[in-house]
Amino acid sequence: MSQLVEVIIIIASVITALGTIIACFTTIHKWILRQNKQDDDIKSIKEEQKVLTTGVLACLKGLKEQGCDGPVTEAISSIENHLNKEAHK
Repeated sequence: MSQLVEVIIIIASVITALGTIIACFTTIHKWILRQNKQDDDIKSIKEEQKVLTTGVLACLKGLKEQGCDGPVTEAISSIENHLNKEAHK
């Protein structure tokens, strides 16, 4: 009877160990998938920001052509400097 109990305990230990290993691999796999999704989301957001920044810059240049000065000129300069710095990263 005591050998049967030992065998059951060993089998239960092996099943528990396998369950733990599978759970660890599943957790790591989910984390990797989440990181990949975040990377894709960040790329999409950066592309959208680029389009929006280009549009704002175009609007500001249009205002400058119509004679607006001061803050418009400063904003154009600021955006162009930022775009130039980002292009060289």
